[in-house]
Amino acid sequence: MAFRIILSEEMLLELEKLDNKAAKRILDRLEHASENPMHFFQRLVGREDYRLRIGDYRIIARIIQDEKMIFVDTIGHRKNVYKRMDKKF
Repeated sequence: MAFRIILSEEMLLELEKLDNKAAKRILDRLEHASENPMHFFQRLVGREDYRLRIGDYRIIARIIQDEKMIFVDTIGHRKNVYKRMDKKF
């Protein structure tokens, strides 16, 4: 059974900024990863969040095992997504 994917408003805004090809690739990969998220996502050191690599982009998400849910916090280019994430928390 696949995990349910919930996208934050920030994620949706960032996704709209991308070109259609990149956005489709990201959503397809996220859908594929929802079948077995622990295989595709990697936990961030010292945090509860996980990351998913998609080319030069990263998805930052929280995986809630009990509820079979992936909550996607943000998405961004690899060069600045972690800086933005540190400002957020």
